[in-house]
Amino acid sequence: MTFPELAEALGEPPAPEGTWERRALLVSAAALRRRVPVAELAGRVRAVPGVAGVAARANGLLEIEVRVPGTLLESFEVPAIPEPAWPDFPRTWDNPGFVVRYGHARAQAVTRWARALGVPGDGFDPAALDGPWDRAVLRALAELPGRAVSREPGWEAYLVRLALAFHDAHERAPAVPRGDEPARPVHTARVRLAVAVGQVLIGPERM
Repeated sequence: MTFPELAEALGEPPAPEGTWERRALLVSAAALRRRVPVAELAGRVRAVPGVAGVAARANGLLEIEVRVPGTLLESFEVPAIPEPAWPDFPRTWDNPGFVVRYGHARAQAVTRWARALGVPGDGFDPAALDGPWDRAVLRALAELPGRAVSREPGWEAYLVRLALAFHDAHERAPAVPRGDEPARPVHTARVRLAVAVGQVLIGPERM
């Protein structure tokens, strides 16, 4: 499944809901906004490969469960995001500009380390991104399509949340092998995730 296919079936991008730690849920108000029968729209969504389930809520929203959330990265597109006017200093966690720029620098470092440690760039397996820290980053990235078409995207707060999720993943679910650990498919997948984060966050190559 690709997320653009899902957006095409709905007529607009769905929005992620919950933490995604256990279930990757998306919700859509497309049936209400477009005045399409809920059952008809649900049928279209069920036909999209990779959709694990579709349910109509009492309020008219569609709840969609994605079987493998890592498939988000198979057709990843980054909208134009304006750079916030954050100060460069202080370079502490209290400065949102530092949080975001350091996140970008860390994502760039991951790709350099991966090359040096021989992590394969090919053979991406979306299912390998199944840990809670990986899923938290994917959940944040899943907001991009909806925010890109929103009148009030809230980019500044979003960039900080994405950066914080990536910092947690970077420290708790490393993208590169440690010590004598061999490179495994999960490392290739996490490098792919870091590349996506680096494309969204704004900052220098090194800090």
